Amino acid sequence: MSFLHPEFLYYMLPLIFILFGLLLTQKEAHATFFSDEVMQKLRVSSNTLTLKARNALFFLIAVLMTIALAGPVIKDGKIEVTAKSADIMIALDISDSMLAEDVYPNRLQLAKQKALELLRLAPNERIGVIAFAKNSYLVSPLSFDHEAVAFLLKKLDTNSITEQGTDFMAMLEVVAKGIKKDAKKYLLILTDGGDKKDFAKEIAFAKEKGITIFVLGIGTPQGAPIKLENGEFIKQNGKIIVSKLNEKIADLATKSGGVYIESVNSNADVKAMLREIEQNSKKKELKSEQIEKYIPLFYYPLGLALLLFLIATSSMSKRVKVEVPALLALLLFSSTPSQAGLLDFIELDEAKKAYEQKNYLKSAKIYSEYAKRTDQGESYYNAANALYKAGKYKEAIKNYEKATFDDKVLRAKNFANMGNAYAKLGDEASLQKAIESYEESLKLYKDKDLKNNLKAVKKALKQKKEKKEQQKQQKDQQNKQEQKDTKGSKEKEQRKSQKPSEEEKKRQEANTKQKQNEQQKQATGKKQKKEEKKQEKRMKKQEKKDEKQKQEEQEKKTATAQSAMKMQNRMSDAEEAKWLKRLNSEQNTYLYRLNQSRKIKEKSDEKPW
Repeated sequence: MSFLHPEFLYYMLPLIFILFGLLLTQKEAHATFFSDEVMQKLRVSSNTLTLKARNALFFLIAVLMTIALAGPVIKDGKIEVTAKSADIMIALDISDSMLAEDVYPNRLQLAKQKALELLRLAPNERIGVIAFAKNSYLVSPLSFDHEAVAFLLKKLDTNSITEQGTDFMAMLEVVAKGIKKDAKKYLLILTDGGDKKDFAKEIAFAKEKGITIFVLGIGTPQGAPIKLENGEFIKQNGKIIVSKLNEKIADLATKSGGVYIESVNSNADVKAMLREIEQNSKKKELKSEQIEKYIPLFYYPLGLALLLFLIATSSMSKRVKVEVPALLALLLFSSTPSQAGLLDFIELDEAKKAYEQKNYLKSAKIYSEYAKRTDQGESYYNAANALYKAGKYKEAIKNYEKATFDDKVLRAKNFANMGNAYAKLGDEASLQKAIESYEESLKLYKDKDLKNNLKAVKKALKQKKEKKEQQKQQKDQQNKQEQKDTKGSKEKEQRKSQKPSEEEKKRQEANTKQKQNEQQKQATGKKQKKEEKKQEKRMKKQEKKDEKQKQEEQEKKTATAQSAMKMQNRMSDAEEAKWLKRLNSEQNTYLYRLNQSRKIKEKSDEKPW
């Protein structure tokens, strides 16, 4: 027999022996005052064990439990464990035709979701990913680290490549080179099939290199136009092209020994494809290891310890209080101290039922009383929620402030609910406090709905402030108008009270005539000045037009000279193509192009994806 965890024996048994040694050697409290003979006469006969006998049983229980923790086992020989895997290479089509939206959200996104689902359903297989269009790129080699493969897979899009098109032969050549010659190769292609009608060359190459091809068709036979990121559709000869699922791609799968499945909205297609791959594949052995086989024996000492514990506790007198040793209590009943009473669950259940029955005031009362008695943050929180539902927002805020939690998420919820209560009050100060509560909650836990609440409350606060300012302005205008009216009425009264004499009337009439003459002179002078200014403006505009014409003539001359220079130094079309190809090949990407570039004859009817 041996132990899987002997450290329990080394560290716990010595402490148990020391503790119970001290307990067993101590006398009972009354033995210090009475002799054994007197105690025999005074003692009432009963079936209870003595304190020493009970402590001895507890000592044995502690030893047996420590032995059980150490994990006693008997060796039962060795067994050989082998790790087997069918290496699956996923080839994902990332040409522009995969942007068609005849499936949701589009073909490329759906293909990525299917590949991620395959990674989840096949945790014990080595899986790699290749992205292909006109060229093929290694996204991830064969790996058991599915999380890393999934991370790289999610980053794929049609912008990851430089040249558009769908070249299946180039991709098959990469697969043939990437896996060992003696290994069986299994390839799962996620594609819409491109626009090729004859796959004879690809089928012959797959058979020659021992590649079994499985195809998951992405798209629909009805098809859809290809929408680019700028919102435009791909056109050819001025007409919008409709990309359809090329069902001829099924020949590539079935004639190479694999299976063709058309994609569906659920994961049934991926499950069916995985079953077909497992049936057709021959898993190769990656690693084998011999491990020890054991027969566990821990339940024997543990069962005996439980039996002794029942004997020790059942023989205790009902009239005598017996204390279990501290160390054994820690071993048997290690739990956090609880302040709740034995029947508290009935009270809490009643509060919960009242809340569910929408009797929020009753629920709040029970929760708040329990919270005051136990000082539990969760009870304050539940009481606050009930008060909030009852429309008692100020009382709810007080309870939210008393609620305390160690967990960040619970604290965030508490702040969020407190913010809702402040927002319900609606005044300017409460809205400001609601914003502060929301911001505290978002610091602890990010929540989209809470962000929307925060925006709404900020908007409401802004509107309140603007409304308040408008009301102030209106009041100020009213006050000013009232002051003007009072002044005007006073002036009228003063004029009425002062009756002018005849001489003063004549003087006033003479003054008014003089003022009218002066005003007429001023008006004629202003008209003359305005006409003079208009003439000056017309002159300036004419001068500006002449200057612009001169500048345009000079720019035309310089443009003709520069174009002549460019015509002299212009590079040929072939050189320009080389530069563009070089720039494309030097782009920053985490993809590695595996196939060598080769000359492809451009066809006039080739589709631009």
